[in-house]
Amino acid sequence: MILSERATDRGRLVTVCDDGLVGETFAEGEVSLTVTEEFYGGESVSRDRVVAALADASVANLVGTEAVELAIEEGFVDEANVLAVDGTLHAQFLRL
Repeated sequence: MILSERATDRGRLVTVCDDGLVGETFAEGEVSLTVTEEFYGGESVSRDRVVAALADASVANLVGTEAVELAIEEGFVDEANVLAVDGTLHAQFLRL
């Protein structure tokens, strides 16, 4: 998975996407999701590293089956809040 972490004025922003999704666009009806290099680009990391980053995140954006399913398994995302867009999964969370 590809991980990016950024410090923001509202806390730590973490983005995670499955390998191979950077540069892809998914569209279904009025919903469109583009996995841009600027936002999702980062380094390829292990599942354990993703879990550690999500544990420290204030805000997270996840795209792809592997990334979203890991976030569900680890309790960061409720499956009921996951969107399916053109065959890929997308989830976000905000920790207050």
